[in-house]
Amino acid sequence: MSDKPRVVAIMGEFFPNSHADVILTKYLKGFPTDEGVLEPRTKLVGMYVEQFGERDMAKKYSEEFGVPIFESIRQTLMLGGKELGVDGVISIGEHGDYPIDEMGRHMYPRRYFWEQICGVFASSGRVVPVFNDKHLSYNWDDAWWMYQRGKELNVPMLAGSTLTLCWRNPWLEFDETPITEALAIGFGGMEAYGYHTVETLQCMVERRKGGETGVKSVQCLVGDAVWKAGDAGLWSRELAEAAADRMINRPVGTMEQYCENPEVFLIEYTDGLKAAILQLNGYARDFAFAAKTDKGIESTEFYLQYHREHTHFAYLGLNIEEMFVTGEPPWPVERTLVATGIINAVMDSAYQNHAKISTPGMANLAYSSYDKLPIRPTGFRPTPATLRQLDTLINKF
Repeated sequence: MSDKPRVVAIMGEFFPNSHADVILTKYLKGFPTDEGVLEPRTKLVGMYVEQFGERDMAKKYSEEFGVPIFESIRQTLMLGGKELGVDGVISIGEHGDYPIDEMGRHMYPRRYFWEQICGVFASSGRVVPVFNDKHLSYNWDDAWWMYQRGKELNVPMLAGSTLTLCWRNPWLEFDETPITEALAIGFGGMEAYGYHTVETLQCMVERRKGGETGVKSVQCLVGDAVWKAGDAGLWSRELAEAAADRMINRPVGTMEQYCENPEVFLIEYTDGLKAAILQLNGYARDFAFAAKTDKGIESTEFYLQYHREHTHFAYLGLNIEEMFVTGEPPWPVERTLVATGIINAVMDSAYQNHAKISTPGMANLAYSSYDKLPIRPTGFRPTPATLRQLDTLINKF
């Protein structure tokens, strides 16, 4: 028996390049980083998979690595026995055949997974750390319930995406920094990738002077209304240009030339901070951030490594693993709760003819950021380990 902490994974579906693949495969083969491949400090000992598609990898990996697939979430956490038998849980409610509601929100079963996990904790009288992939739920009520249930049971809880852990060019990290206005640029679908851009913004502004104070309102505009809002000063073109200038892969020309259907999320924080998120499909292929601080305008690019190794997910996996080893989440789950509320309000605004949405549930949601920096790269661009190195490492176990 291994003396490493035992980890199980709950997921919707497991196929090549799915979140299950780019997270869990590294727990089996190693974490490729800029410094080389790091051997896991934990051991994946069980899986629950809701759906087995044509490209399923779960059964193959189950046989190859000796990781059993259980028929229920309860049995997975109990490892087929009668009591909680693991030291950590990874919950990946992403991908799979699930409905999309009238607001365009993908109804992934993240609350259902969380209910089952917490049910085992409650009946066992013991909890272990849990990671929830991306936002807590597609709707605010479920997200708030998940947060409160975790607090009731004192579950060490971590959540979020890889954007907060990718390469920044140049390196920029705030620490009690006065910020008067902020903006982030991203791309992709409004909910799925809009959430990533929200986290890009939130992981930076939560470190402003006084910490996070909460969010009062959110509004989503699309099309020509985005450019008109910029002209009216509802978002800063100066910040947008500063952020865009950091994106090495951007095309030559203006945003308007390349982006036929832009989106902007206008966010008003309780302490008066104004922030905006520009989703610029056709123009942006990476993420970027800019803010007005006491030093002037400061900006940085958030760069992901899109090749087969998906090295940015290695840094996410290492931080999850750090929580399993130490019992302490590397960043506050409140960040994900706020980001969940923002993207939910965005979808609500788009559905309600782009109305401004008041967010009383988040208006007083204050929290402080981390003191110790999470595990992440410090270079401007990745120097990832190769698949050959991964194959070599697996022979060491």
